[in-house]
Amino acid sequence: MKQKRPLLIIGLVWPEPQSSAAGWRMQQLVDFFLRENYQITFASAAAQSPYSLDLAKMGVQTQAVLLNDESFDDFVQQLNPEVVLFDRFMIEEQFGWRVAEHCPNALRILDTEDLHFLRLARQKAAEQNRVFEVDDLYSDTAKRELASILRCDLSLVISEFEYDLLIDQFNISADLLCYVPFLTDEISEAEMHSWPSFDARKNFVFIGNLMHPPNWDAVVQLKKNIWPKLSKQLPEASLLIYGAYTPPKAEQLHQPSERFYIMGRADSALEVIAEAKIMLAPIQFGAGVKGKLLEAMQAGTPSVTTTIGAEAMHINNRWNGFIADEDDAFISAAVRLYTDESLWQQAQKTGIEMLQARYNKKKFEAILKDRIEALFLNLKAHRQKHFLGQILQHHTLGSTRYMAKWIEAKNKNT
Repeated sequence: MKQKRPLLIIGLVWPEPQSSAAGWRMQQLVDFFLRENYQITFASAAAQSPYSLDLAKMGVQTQAVLLNDESFDDFVQQLNPEVVLFDRFMIEEQFGWRVAEHCPNALRILDTEDLHFLRLARQKAAEQNRVFEVDDLYSDTAKRELASILRCDLSLVISEFEYDLLIDQFNISADLLCYVPFLTDEISEAEMHSWPSFDARKNFVFIGNLMHPPNWDAVVQLKKNIWPKLSKQLPEASLLIYGAYTPPKAEQLHQPSERFYIMGRADSALEVIAEAKIMLAPIQFGAGVKGKLLEAMQAGTPSVTTTIGAEAMHINNRWNGFIADEDDAFISAAVRLYTDESLWQQAQKTGIEMLQARYNKKKFEAILKDRIEALFLNLKAHRQKHFLGQILQHHTLGSTRYMAKWIEAKNKNT
């Protein structure tokens, strides 16, 4: 049997697939590497929760690590991984220089999750009640995130929009990027037949981690601008808001008299989405690909969302429901979908087509496998071709290493 390659994944948090799209994404990557015969060690400086993925049950070793502590150096030297996957650029900033120093031949991969600088730029424009402009992208966060991408041998990008943005706007070489969307199995006929019918469903649903600013903003939009008008047109319907880590400010929006329910954590996202007739997602800012909208397709539930919500997910503006940015158009679309069975069924069918076309697990796992194998065979030449990354790594080893060592010494003296 082929010897397993040691892989170290350093997580910002311990993955929680039932709490966030980021956790679901990480689970998919872990599954991929396990099938590719890697011996995985997952390390994080975060605390685990009752909702953390049971990695040990999957055959993944786990390791708690400390920030700004030389104990990581000993750990990574002993593990001697052939591949290191950083979960978001902040983790690469924190641990990348240590990996480069102690395991210089390890293949370094960054999973961007989404482009943080894009999400934050859009959020800033939304909070200032103005139109987002390209100039908003050129922030300190962008400098940090782009530097992280350049330092790594390969960065996984979940959105085609973001993939094109990196290449066209920031001149990042396609050699450094790999488009890997959410990875899903094809929907079988049996699964489709198991979905509740149009008549068996009722109500609207929204789901998402409510500590995530784009999700919280969407809930506020629903409560203040959309549901008051929508509920009057459909007096038999309710709106159910599900979300992990529901903050007190969200619980205060719970109004049964208005048929607006804050439901808290869902044991199964797909189940509660499948019970609803429509997913509502008035997302005003954000980045990446919206897991809730993908799950709606997997549950056979049409949705109404915004241009930002559908970004990098639709096919030639075809959607499993409607895309609407103005409140009145959004409400009108929701009413039409809720009351027109033929329209609803066509939207469901479009969702199935989108799912099969855009998120085929076999297709994108094969692409990722080929990219990694090519890097193993040609890593030295790859790094020489993209020497700017080595320059950035050199300066990071100086500045970040100095700061980390200073913090480490300071912690020892307190």
